[in-house]
Amino acid sequence: MKRGSTKSIAELVRVMCREEGLETPLNEYRLINAWPKVLGQSVCTYTKDLKIYNQVLFVTVTSSVLRQELLMNRRSLVAKLNEYVKAQVITDIVFR
Repeated sequence: MKRGSTKSIAELVRVMCREEGLETPLNEYRLINAWPKVLGQSVCTYTKDLKIYNQVLFVTVTSSVLRQELLMNRRSLVAKLNEYVKAQVITDIVFR
């Protein structure tokens, strides 16, 4: 038997997730779980209700000072979160 076109299990799972439409929800889940790792636990104590809708991450912030700081660094946060997930999941963040 010839083994000319063998693929790794990781590649097969990636292809199956893409074909079944599971890649985007999986990446969104990974990005929301990456929030405390990228921003740190101290910021996470003041943020809640992370949701992604139409490639926009919505975050409720309980501190107005922190909200202003996050607004000023929004573009770099988008880049860091997408880089952590290794996919273009979000294009913007809205802080409420």
